[in-house]
Amino acid sequence: MADERFAEHLQFPTGLGAHPDGAFDGVAGGAACGDLIRIRIATDGRSVTGAGFDASGCGAATAAASAAVSLAEGESVFDAARIDAAAISAELGELSPGKFHAADLAADALATALGAAVAAAPRRPASELDPNRVLVALSGGVDSAVAAVLEARAGREVVCVTLELWRSPENDAEKSCCSAGAVRIARSVAHHAGLAHLTMDLRDAFRAGVVEPYLEGHRAGATPNPCIRCNGNVRIDAMVALADRLGAGTLVTGHYAQVQDGLLRAGIDPAKDQAYMLAGLAPSTIARLRFPLGHLTKPEVRALALEAGISVAKRPESQDLCFLAGTGKAAFLQRHGQIEDRPGVFVDLDGEVVGAHAGAHHFTVGQRRGLGLGGGPVRYVIAIDAAANTVTVGEAEDLETRVVELTGVALHRSQASVRSVRLRYHARDIACRLEGTTLHLDEPFAGVAPGQSACLLDGDLVVGTGTIVGPG
Repeated sequence: MADERFAEHLQFPTGLGAHPDGAFDGVAGGAACGDLIRIRIATDGRSVTGAGFDASGCGAATAAASAAVSLAEGESVFDAARIDAAAISAELGELSPGKFHAADLAADALATALGAAVAAAPRRPASELDPNRVLVALSGGVDSAVAAVLEARAGREVVCVTLELWRSPENDAEKSCCSAGAVRIARSVAHHAGLAHLTMDLRDAFRAGVVEPYLEGHRAGATPNPCIRCNGNVRIDAMVALADRLGAGTLVTGHYAQVQDGLLRAGIDPAKDQAYMLAGLAPSTIARLRFPLGHLTKPEVRALALEAGISVAKRPESQDLCFLAGTGKAAFLQRHGQIEDRPGVFVDLDGEVVGAHAGAHHFTVGQRRGLGLGGGPVRYVIAIDAAANTVTVGEAEDLETRVVELTGVALHRSQASVRSVRLRYHARDIACRLEGTTLHLDEPFAGVAPGQSACLLDGDLVVGTGTIVGPG
């Protein structure tokens, strides 16, 4: 039970109303529980130089916020990042189960404030980066948790970070790798292992750099690939920048990929290889990365997690795009992009109407299920005209092409080094040659979808990428 320490923090709270210069806020709670805690943290990038808070609701919220501030102030960033709800409860003489939620809220607010403060600190020069200190991207899933364990076992100083990329009422936290719920799961995994953990709020950057292009792509009738855009333009570079601020020489992730000669290389498990999803990374970013799982298979990773006693060892993998978890694509497009259903038609290759649909945004090139066209041969989506709201359908052979036009081609080696291409995440590699922005395939490929990424390969090395415009 809470003792006189609780009463002391309640009657003489540490940091109540304080606003340290240059402080950043973290907020937790609100209408759902009636308690609200706002913690403010200032840091010079190495230690917590000031802290304050405001709280409303029950007395336990005030006491817990005071305890969090007293525990963090004057500590190194890494020690402050190890403060969890259990430590806050202990500072108060052990809270009863009915009051422990206040410690959870204080820990949430502290983690958010600390992450924001560190993210705003100056980046350290390369000469000040510690090669033995690593920043591990922790999603709350088994893969990143095992990556963190392997780095710690290798004797490295491990700091973990989890990104909050999306928050929406219909989002399912259990199925998403980037929600507020996933952040709390990841923080629990890190703290259970005794590791420092920071939270970064990248929701604005994610909305602008990933969600808006995804919505715009669907408006244009394309099939965007938001994961490649997220890795290449938003999340990885933001974490490398945070590693610089923390003095960490390397960013570690739980992706199934490898690095060779400064290039991405496929992971050894073909069922899990994620080099395609990382293909948008610049060589300068790749030089800062390490993938401890690149030489492992998924069953081996699960076994390591169980052996290490990781709480998420049996957690199922997310199958949806993170921002679609718990909702459907159509509902998401309507809610966030105002892309409404509107009656349109299916046409064949001769332009003859063969059916009706509720909107071209429901379809992608190569799709054959869910068309609602009964009778006759199996038909596939061949092309989408978003402006006219028409979907062209045909037979399987009508999808095939040997020529693919690209845009936004970025090469890390010479054009002649491009010997094959992967045109969808789980598609097999096809031998090809690249001439300018045109791919010439050695064999036909069915279902070239505008908006998808083309991963340009030399063997199992990623030598470039581009975005598919369509068949040539």
